[in-house]
Amino acid sequence: MPRQVPAHRVDLLGDRRHDHVLVIPVINEGERIRAQLARVAAANLPVDVVVADGGSTDGSLDLDFLREQGVRALLTKTGPGKLSAQLRMAYAWCLDQGYEGVITIDGNGKDNVEAVAQFVAKLREGYDYVQGSRYAPGGKAENTPLERTIGNRLIHAPVLSLAGRHWFTDTTNGFRAYSRRYLTDPRVQPFRDVFFAYELLFYLTARAGQLGYRVCELGVRRSYPAGEAVPTKITGAGAKWGIIKQLLAAAFGRFNPNSP
Repeated sequence: MPRQVPAHRVDLLGDRRHDHVLVIPVINEGERIRAQLARVAAANLPVDVVVADGGSTDGSLDLDFLREQGVRALLTKTGPGKLSAQLRMAYAWCLDQGYEGVITIDGNGKDNVEAVAQFVAKLREGYDYVQGSRYAPGGKAENTPLERTIGNRLIHAPVLSLAGRHWFTDTTNGFRAYSRRYLTDPRVQPFRDVFFAYELLFYLTARAGQLGYRVCELGVRRSYPAGEAVPTKITGAGAKWGIIKQLLAAAFGRFNPNSP
């Protein structure tokens, strides 16, 4: 089927330099994303950097600033959808640009950007899905809210582990990587409008193992700010229940191509 990608604008700021790309989805992350991009630039990572904006209005993605940090492109979603739509937009563009693998990291500054190089190394070793985990060897969880720990360890990770036929420990973590081979497999078809909110993250976790792709976890650090509000877009009982419904839909194959 034809790819379904939300309407968007592309601000191209530089040439392609690497075979792998780091996609950072954001919306109104303010100084968190600006500090994170500065850390990415300082780390001299083996990736091009693409920012996938959901429609920020806080002025944090000034093009001159992005150029200074070595960002290759700013993609701004103008069509409908939330995180999954941003990712569909970015992944489609990156595949069209010829990248061999895509790494994704949240734009709220909670993750250790230096680990991006390790994700690239795993992709080069032949892995097709690499899940970052604060609970895997070498990982670290700092100031994680108890509610998040319980939901992840006792509900989210076990459900997707069973569905994906591989044990995962941190499936809510957006720090992850996919091979070009996996994203373009016709049995996957990630470019569909059904992926609107968080569904795509959960689906790609389950689908990789179901199709026999090489998957693994990689220890990463995820740090929540001490004594501050949790940086998240998931707030309120309704949003949390929505996550559970999307999780179960992915686990039971509702998003698999040709499913009723």
